[in-house]
Amino acid sequence: MKQINVVGAILIEDDRILCAQRGETKTLSKLWEFPGGKIEIGETPQEALVRELKEELMIEVEIQSEKYEETIYPYDFGLVKLTTFICLLKKGRPKLTEHMEVKWLNPSELDSLEWAPADIPAVKKLMKEMRHND
Repeated sequence: MKQINVVGAILIEDDRILCAQRGETKTLSKLWEFPGGKIEIGETPQEALVRELKEELMIEVEIQSEKYEETIYPYDFGLVKLTTFICLLKKGRPKLTEHMEVKWLNPSELDSLEWAPADIPAVKKLMKEMRHND
């Protein structure tokens, strides 16, 4: 099974987290995720994340963490290794180019969405670590 290395942004603003719903034409359509995408050859995970967020949401971010969570999940199309990073919005407001919808949620609200399986460990960790902020 081939491994697909992807990155996701845990974008935090005013103690709320950006959640993005995958488009209908995408694999795992309509599931929620932390926005990001595949790491291209020659890119660091951080470079890939900055590029993907610029392409997908037309925003610029500042990456705050080395890495927040790393998950490997066996989907039917391949083994996805997802690395998430805490990010802050530097420039722009998220625009929908590939996603159906975005929402800013408090950590305690994250489990109200149907998440892509690889994102769930980071969701649970955020809910546990940030619940005192709600």
